[in-house]
Amino acid sequence: MNTSESLADLVAAEDVLLFVNAAITATGQREFRSGVSGAMDQQLSLDFLHTYVRVNYRRVYAASLALDINDHNAARIVLGLLENAGEAGAEERRVEGRLIAARLAVLPPQRVYRLFGAVRRAGINNRRTRAIMRDWLAARPDLGHDAVKYRGGVKTAARHVHLRCPPGAGPLPEVGAFLFRPGKLPRYAHPLLDAWRRAHYEQGAVAELPFTVAEGFAARHGMKRAVFLERAAPRMTRLERLRTQEQRAVEGLGSVADLAVMPLTRLALYVLALPFERRVARRAELTGALRTAARRAAGRHAGSWGRVHAVLDDSFSSSGSGQKRRRPLAVALACHYLLEALAAPGAYRGLWTSGRGDALLVRPWGPTPLGMRILDALEPGPGGGEPDGSGDGEQDGPRSTAPDRLVIVSDGWDNAPAGLAGEVLRVWRQRLDPGRRTAVVHLNPVYDAGGFDVRRLAAGVPTAGIRDAEDLPALVEIARFAEGRTGAAELYAYLDRRVARFTGEGMAP
Repeated sequence: MNTSESLADLVAAEDVLLFVNAAITATGQREFRSGVSGAMDQQLSLDFLHTYVRVNYRRVYAASLALDINDHNAARIVLGLLENAGEAGAEERRVEGRLIAARLAVLPPQRVYRLFGAVRRAGINNRRTRAIMRDWLAARPDLGHDAVKYRGGVKTAARHVHLRCPPGAGPLPEVGAFLFRPGKLPRYAHPLLDAWRRAHYEQGAVAELPFTVAEGFAARHGMKRAVFLERAAPRMTRLERLRTQEQRAVEGLGSVADLAVMPLTRLALYVLALPFERRVARRAELTGALRTAARRAAGRHAGSWGRVHAVLDDSFSSSGSGQKRRRPLAVALACHYLLEALAAPGAYRGLWTSGRGDALLVRPWGPTPLGMRILDALEPGPGGGEPDGSGDGEQDGPRSTAPDRLVIVSDGWDNAPAGLAGEVLRVWRQRLDPGRRTAVVHLNPVYDAGGFDVRRLAAGVPTAGIRDAEDLPALVEIARFAEGRTGAAELYAYLDRRVARFTGEGMAP
């Protein structure tokens, strides 16, 4: 391969990783350091990246649906592929169709219905699009439930694809009457449809409805909030029970198991929303739940990462923005417990930028002395000549005492002193560990709209965007492509494998 081809491959790989980082972290919302126009800046930045990658790397653009990108960008990719179907050949459209169907199957239904609304507003009404929408609607487990909970979305989708309201089994003609001719039938055979009819005049029917629908009827009937929440509790989702926990004035969710089934990052957000005294009083319950969720997220990787040291950012900027409150800190807290599960037993050491030693009581505070904490993290730790992890004993040199992995979870704003983290990592890599015995990776939960990427600490350190801690093992795997030691061919092969696992088939060659 000549120099020009090598340079082109390098640029392509960097473009792909740039887009993947954005698609993982950016949601079109304000970040801590963005101004009043932060949301608009991020949306414009995403608009450019989506168009650029779709036009220049359409195959990669579609393959991103198989990666751990967030729902906001997954929906944008689906819309972009459907809206610009003429840019792809027949075989490409076939592969894209499988990817779109697989991604829609795992997206939250409310997100899919919003996407279908965007499809209708964009005037995308070709045969393939209608088939994708019809197949998704036909696969819904209970379209009557959807018609009650997402009435506007179901109605829009059914009208757009000219659905004979709708396909499948059961009393489905009722759904059509419910959506387009409300009040015509004196009663419905579907229990939820009939509960919705009765809830207009019967208070007892309110508790039979999905929680978000029942709230409106409860307010109409003047029901007391506490009484309504108690009656609605059996029909709440786990997230709804968490959100209404304080309103129900109940200590905890009733058992550790209720918390333990929550996704790790969502559970971390819940923990951080509790006041310190509540966290202390429920320490055993919360810690047990976090560790259970972390072991579940680690899966087959549990205990396989050897000695792991982590630098975790709990500086003031980890408080996030009004739209993403405490999100960066929650990601760091969740990563702390996940890395503990991934490390060999007793071989994990987590260092917070504030110097706090109690992870359960972290809060956004102070500057970001990443450089100092990275120096501490590269000292001996558990499993590296210091059984107690104190790091203040004699060292045998970097070969025997350095961790196998150093993971940094931060927004990358190293400011105490500024730039020290990058310099420490540069010297470590060039002088003390040129053989890369310690794998270093930086995970950044904050998107920088101005740079079209997440902020990096040093040129030689791979950086990946992260939104949910559960995706950490996969993100560490893809971050290695940013080191420059692998080419575009390896990156594309990796994407092909992810697509094959996601859809059951591989990408077209």
